Amino acid sequence: MRTRTPWTAEMREAFAMAIQAVTTHRLRSSLTLLGILIGVFSIILVMTAIRALQGNIEAQMAQLGTDTFQFQRFPAIQVDDDMESQDKYFRRKRFFLADALAVRERATKAKSVSVSSEADQGEVRSRFARTNPSISFRGLSPESFETRNLTIDDGRAFVESDITSRRHVAVLGADLAKKVFPFGSAVGEWVQFRGVKYTVVGVLQAKGSMFGQSQDGFLAVPITTLLDLYGRNTSLQIQVQAWSRETYDDTVEQVRGILRTLRKVPPADPDDFEIVSNDSLITQFRSITMAVRLGAGVISSIALIAAGIGIMNIMLVSVTERTKEIGIRRAIGAKKRNIMTQFILEAIVLSEMGGVIGILLGILAGNLAALALATPPVFPWDWALIGLGVCSMVGIAFGTYPAWKAANLDPIESLRYE
Repeated sequence: MRTRTPWTAEMREAFAMAIQAVTTHRLRSSLTLLGILIGVFSIILVMTAIRALQGNIEAQMAQLGTDTFQFQRFPAIQVDDDMESQDKYFRRKRFFLADALAVRERATKAKSVSVSSEADQGEVRSRFARTNPSISFRGLSPESFETRNLTIDDGRAFVESDITSRRHVAVLGADLAKKVFPFGSAVGEWVQFRGVKYTVVGVLQAKGSMFGQSQDGFLAVPITTLLDLYGRNTSLQIQVQAWSRETYDDTVEQVRGILRTLRKVPPADPDDFEIVSNDSLITQFRSITMAVRLGAGVISSIALIAAGIGIMNIMLVSVTERTKEIGIRRAIGAKKRNIMTQFILEAIVLSEMGGVIGILLGILAGNLAALALATPPVFPWDWALIGLGVCSMVGIAFGTYPAWKAANLDPIESLRYE
């Protein structure tokens, strides 16, 4: 059997004495570690909730097809609320069908070019049921089903003859189809929107919800049909799909140049449109959550500093109360490093106890928040380990001075202390 080294035995003894010192004054220790608990709890709560939501939301953010990007007037996620920014976006030229046709003709690097628009919201009804007045009414080109990552579950997508003939046909989102046709297939039936009837030719596969909102509650018609109803000046979005990830950047630059030329943007001026992709959406979402993380980090840092000061205070009280004990230990041969090790370890134990409780409560609360939004639970091992490391650093940083003070007490004076 391997014999323990003196260093190992010393650490075991110091750890046992630290546990005894903490448990002897339960109320005082509990109040001291409460600050650590709150600081660690807040950061772990935020990180757990964001981690759980982020994977789910990023998967759902893949609205566009593979290697697809979109041109539009407004940012996908608008953070600026000021009037100046809003006016800048509203002053931009709209995209028209002629722009999409020009891009389709000139973009030699593009695999596919589609056009779409969300022109209205309203009630949809069938002979079986009717919806609330919040159903999105959209126009799509046949290429949109690939570029916008839309998969037909029943029936068919739009074809070129639907576009050229401006047919009153429709493709329904999965949720809308279930709502207005609860007893069977929607294909071949009719739906009505704003007094106009459309023959249902297809139903899409469900995409689920994003930010608590369904992605499947919409009615789509051929883009030319929508333009006939809402006017040729209706603003559109243009989607472009590259042939591969390798040609993606070149395709973006080529189409960007085409649109700048069509819109007569001077060479020195910035783009008067937004380029949106799955990657840009995810990057923007991460930048927003980063602000939340930084805020949680600042709040947690303040709580941990306050907790560290509390630990230092309680350790100084402990040194004063145990002055005679320190003198006895020094008299029977304990060295300064033994005393320092004992008190620093006691501070670390006090800090880690609060940290462990804070981590467990933070993970539990974060996953409860995620489950409330129908998101699978996660366990952020990395942040749990970071939390424990930070707690150890707090214990060392704020326990060093009391430990140094204890180690440098005069043994003779300590034995006389009452």
